[in-house]
Amino acid sequence: MMTGDQRPATSGDAARPTPCADPVAAGRESQVASRPYPEDQLLPLSAVSHYVHCPRRCALIHLEQAWSENVFTTEGRVLHEKAHSGKSESRGDLKILRSLRLRSLRLGITGIADVVELHRCAPSEGGVPVSGISGTWLPFPVEYKRGAARDIRCYEVQLCVQALCLEEMLSVQIPEGALFLGEKQHRSAVAFTDALRSETEAVCLALQKLFAEGVTPPADYSKRCSSCSLLEDCLPKSAGAGKSARAWLARELDTLDRMESEK
Repeated sequence: MMTGDQRPATSGDAARPTPCADPVAAGRESQVASRPYPEDQLLPLSAVSHYVHCPRRCALIHLEQAWSENVFTTEGRVLHEKAHSGKSESRGDLKILRSLRLRSLRLGITGIADVVELHRCAPSEGGVPVSGISGTWLPFPVEYKRGAARDIRCYEVQLCVQALCLEEMLSVQIPEGALFLGEKQHRSAVAFTDALRSETEAVCLALQKLFAEGVTPPADYSKRCSSCSLLEDCLPKSAGAGKSARAWLARELDTLDRMESEK
């Protein structure tokens, strides 16, 4: 039998989200461009998490179209397919929407949310009308990830950008969402604090700059590189900052010369 952590929460599983005030209106400085982005400059939502995890990996995937599967990416893809394959559900004061298309012209982001829960909520408590559904509702995004807690910030930023998209689309304030980590079969709440919102906006702005410049950043080798599916495309030990292609070629030619002289 599935536990409360293994499925979207019902109205009896979790407390109803509480509304929050507009953080920008309350004095938080916006980190995004002053003008809305046109439709042809909207970037994929998935790139947000990729960028936070590793800007070079993000560029390899989205600028150079490099992709390789390993056990980690395969498990993540299967988990997302399961999240997207189900039909929308209705459970009293809770509605569960799957594969919901999102967009933010303010952030320049578009994509598909795994799951968005709608909790029935009075307008005085932050509820807003949703097209095609009677009543007023407070959205609660849920992101499904295969990974472990060590990658949590990447996932929190990606979840937050979904909330910011929903806020723009529905003129609503969303105080929190949730992450479902497949590796631990655990669901945990994520509060959309001012700090997380500012970081998410800054990432979206940096992502626009990356795509506009079209230059893949240098590698920054660390222990986690060994488990990356793009290890052979990235070559982090030889393509890092300060590494010279000319010097590498010279070393390789010297090695070949030594091999020839030793024959």
